[in-house]
Amino acid sequence: MPIKIVADSSCDLNDDLREKMNITLVPLTLELEDKAYIDDDNLDLKTYLKHMAECKTSPKTACPSPDDYINSYKGEESVFVVTLSSKLSGSYNSAELARNIYIDDIGNKFIHVFDSLSASVGQTLVSIKIHDLAKLNISELEIVEKVNNYIKEMKTFFLLESLEHLAKAGRLNPIIAKVASMLSIKPIMGSTDEGTIRLVEKSRGYKKAFSRFVDIIGEEGKNLEDKILGIAHCNCLDRALSFKEEVLKKYNFKDIVIVDMNGLSSTYADDGGLVIAF
Repeated sequence: MPIKIVADSSCDLNDDLREKMNITLVPLTLELEDKAYIDDDNLDLKTYLKHMAECKTSPKTACPSPDDYINSYKGEESVFVVTLSSKLSGSYNSAELARNIYIDDIGNKFIHVFDSLSASVGQTLVSIKIHDLAKLNISELEIVEKVNNYIKEMKTFFLLESLEHLAKAGRLNPIIAKVASMLSIKPIMGSTDEGTIRLVEKSRGYKKAFSRFVDIIGEEGKNLEDKILGIAHCNCLDRALSFKEEVLKKYNFKDIVIVDMNGLSSTYADDGGLVIAF
C-alpha cells in the first residue's frame, strides 16, 4: 500500500530514516527577538543556538499553517500525519483543519492525523511504527488502531543541561530555574498520558542525573526486547553515544536509533539536552 508520512519539524530524523521512509516534514517557525527562522533543512542550528543563548527575550514558536499541511497532503498515497502533542502546540489542530479542507475542496482520500502525545524522537518512533505496519499490507484503519495503541504505551523522557530556555519560553518559573542552576540540580522530565510535561525527579549534578536517566528506563518500561529506543540529542552526539552504551549494558532493546534535534526540539531542550522515547 503506497503511503506518505507527514510530520511537523519537531519530528527529529537521521539520514537513514529520511532515506528509508517516505516522510515529509512541515516546518514550524522559530522566533528570536525580531528574527524568524524556518525549521527546515536550511536552518544552521549552531547559529540558531548561539542567537538563542544571547537572546534576552523568550523564544517563540509558530505551528505550520493549514495551507502548509494541505500542500504536503497532495499526491495519490494514503497520508498519515504525526504531530507534536496537542497540549504543547497548535500543530495537531492545524493538521486536522487542513485534512477537512483538503477532503472538502480537493478530493476524498485517506488522511489520518495522529496526536503523538509526545515530541521530538517520540514522533520519530510513531513514524517508524507507521512505516513498518504499512509494509505488512494491512488496511489503513488497522494501522490507525495499532498506532494509537502504540502511542498510548510509549514513554518519553528528557534530561536537560540547563533550565534557562524552558524558563525563557514560559514553560517553567524563572526563579525555580535560577535556584536549580545555583544548586546544580538537573531535572528529569517526562510526558504524561495526556501529552503534557511532568517533573519525574531531580538530581544534584549531571553525572547522577545521567545515571538515573538510564535507570528510569527499567523502572518505567516493559517488554523492552520488543521495542525501539529513540535518542535525540541537541549538539551532543558523544553524550547520546555514551547513553546508548550504558543502556546496552542493562537492557535488550530490539533496536536503538539516534537522531539530531531540529530547531524546535532544540529550542526547549537547549544545547546538551537529551530526549528519549520507547
